[in-house]
Amino acid sequence: MNSVLIRGGRVIDPANGLDGIYDVLSVGGIIRSIEHHISADGIEGLQILEASGLIVAPGFIDTHVSLREPGCEEDECAATGTAAALAGGFTTIAAMSDSDPVVDNRSSAEFIRLQAERAGNCRVFPLGAVTKGSHGQELAEIGQLVDGGAVGFSDAKRPVANSEVMRRALEYTKMFDRPILHFAMVPELADGGVMHEGFVSTRLGLRGIPAAAQDIMTDRDIALAQLTGGRLHLMCVTTRDAVDRIRIAQSRGIALTADVTPHHLLLTDDVMETFDTLYRCNPPLRSQSHIDSLIDGLKDGTIAAISADHQPLAIEKKAVELDVAPPGICGLETLLPICIQALIAPGHLTWSQLIARLTCGPAGILGLPHGTLSPGAAADIVLIDPSLNWTVRASEFRSRSRNTPFDGRMVTGRVVKTLVDGELRYSLAISDQKTSTKLDSHAN
Repeated sequence: MNSVLIRGGRVIDPANGLDGIYDVLSVGGIIRSIEHHISADGIEGLQILEASGLIVAPGFIDTHVSLREPGCEEDECAATGTAAALAGGFTTIAAMSDSDPVVDNRSSAEFIRLQAERAGNCRVFPLGAVTKGSHGQELAEIGQLVDGGAVGFSDAKRPVANSEVMRRALEYTKMFDRPILHFAMVPELADGGVMHEGFVSTRLGLRGIPAAAQDIMTDRDIALAQLTGGRLHLMCVTTRDAVDRIRIAQSRGIALTADVTPHHLLLTDDVMETFDTLYRCNPPLRSQSHIDSLIDGLKDGTIAAISADHQPLAIEKKAVELDVAPPGICGLETLLPICIQALIAPGHLTWSQLIARLTCGPAGILGLPHGTLSPGAAADIVLIDPSLNWTVRASEFRSRSRNTPFDGRMVTGRVVKTLVDGELRYSLAISDQKTSTKLDSHAN
């Protein structure tokens, strides 16, 4: 049995209200104990990790990650996507159904699990499609997908526009106690848009996507969740009114959760003045007033999770005109420092609040027994250096794709080690840590 002692770190486990200097012992891939001092005597084959000055937390969980396999392996595959996840501190991810073919049957869900097991990186749970082919017309084989391991259902970035189909989907998934992860967007209002509709889009002469496109669909989804009693999760919330509607619905006892992405917390639509396709994402980057509401939603728990919304795209796909470039940002490896810049540095969230949105929050949404350091839980652990200054280098990503708007940005905070089942599966090279420090010193 592998045994690991993580010694002297600041242990933050929001699921148990823990924040202090502790030792963490795992034996056989399971958390054994967390105490102020744990003796290493008598534990055979013990690996000791010194964590002084580091944050020790449960491994991060992402509610929706696109792995692109099968069908678009030029963008990503299970092996590279899960390697990127480990580098970002993620020990568990839910794989989107947006492969080709779509994950709408048992065998395709089992394929996702098999490829992840072969990669041997982080845990991967498939999300099954809500509708066959994600065409929004006929329900997928919900029961078979559950048997294949699906922990939830989503048509990815294709909204289920037909309200009757969405109603039936919520009713069926309720039978299996699985959530529907929905991308709330009215297709007709978003069609052809490349950025947020507002002052900047008007000045640039670019077709915009109004906030109402998300607000209207959010209203419909809430009404259907209330009608059916099904579990609904809204992905990539970006608008002020959507946050307000979600907050009210939750106060009424509707089974509704939501997540937000790091880039929607840091970047405004002003960046579109560069006409850089790397900033194009779906939903689009909004104005500061919307960002302020998203942060308020994170503060009060209305938004329970932060997702990287990892949308890897081969860089040549982005090397086209803005209005034809596919939307999406490669986000797993930059999530932590961007969240630090957007949330921790300005004092919007505490470290405990941020880690909750990355661990027990998404675990509760997906119904997974992870995101905690409780004794008896799987030893999925991340070690973070909160003060390490470094420069994002897309060329060094473990992801196969490089489509990030943060390439070359100086950031603070980095994952230095990631353990899954008590096994060290990612460790930041010493040379990378030294380079990061030198780069920061030079910049100053």
